[in-house]
Amino acid sequence: MTDISRLDHRVPAACRTLAQWLLYVGLVLTAVMLMILGRANGQIMERMRIQVVDVLAPIIDMMSLPVDAVVVAAQTIRAWTALSEDNAALKHDRERLLAWKDVALRLEAENAQLRELVHLVFEPQTRAVSARVVADSGGAFARSLIVSAGRRHGVGKGHAVLTGTGLVGRVAAAAPRSSQVLLVSDLNFRAPVAIGPMRIRGIVAGDNSDQPKITHVDPDAMIEIGDRVVTSGDGEAFPSDLPVGTVATIDDGVIRVRLFTDESPVEYVQIVDFGLQGIIDEARIAGSPAPESAPAAAAGPAAP
Repeated sequence: MTDISRLDHRVPAACRTLAQWLLYVGLVLTAVMLMILGRANGQIMERMRIQVVDVLAPIIDMMSLPVDAVVVAAQTIRAWTALSEDNAALKHDRERLLAWKDVALRLEAENAQLRELVHLVFEPQTRAVSARVVADSGGAFARSLIVSAGRRHGVGKGHAVLTGTGLVGRVAAAAPRSSQVLLVSDLNFRAPVAIGPMRIRGIVAGDNSDQPKITHVDPDAMIEIGDRVVTSGDGEAFPSDLPVGTVATIDDGVIRVRLFTDESPVEYVQIVDFGLQGIIDEARIAGSPAPESAPAAAAGPAAP
């Protein structure tokens, strides 16, 4: 029984081997016959080749469609990847350019203000110090600034503070390295002014609004909107003809001024000592020697 079963397994294997050899021999014979036919009659082989190609062309075309789709998809993916990289690079360049734009705009504004300060011309006996605004201050004054110049730079209380467009205010207090500037719009600010071509006298008085009032004006004075307001020089608080602003509104006898310095943010100022005595500087008084006593007071009461 064992020999019979082994024989049963060997027979199919032998058949398969024989079939393979027959197929191989058949293919070789076919190739040889095709070579002989090609040498004997080339036209027959050419027609057969054309027919075979004609039959296989649609099949090859159908088989190439998925391959083309894969190639197109791969190219699309590469293109999207390149676009994404280019987009990221453009965003980075845009952010960098915007940062430089902000720097350029800030420098342009500072340059414009510095050019305006350069155009200020003062009398020879005056002393001027340029300073940068470092902070807005509150405290006793609702509207004031802190500037980067103090007593070490020759700044004292009462000195006028200007920009290229007009009067900003006056120095309210001076420390060694910084000073507090009282703005024209502050409630505590007062300054004599002249209005219009007739130079009508008045007092500009801040009230913590953007447009301070003008008080103590002759009720019969002819004042019009748009009239120029400058310092009058009265009281020796400020010299004459410092630009302040223009008349903005006249409502029920209340005259308000649009300040020249409100047209742009104040970043740089000129602190000017005109040598006037209208504003008392406590530091100067404290540093000056005490006046001598009267001789009669020193000698005591006179003898009868």
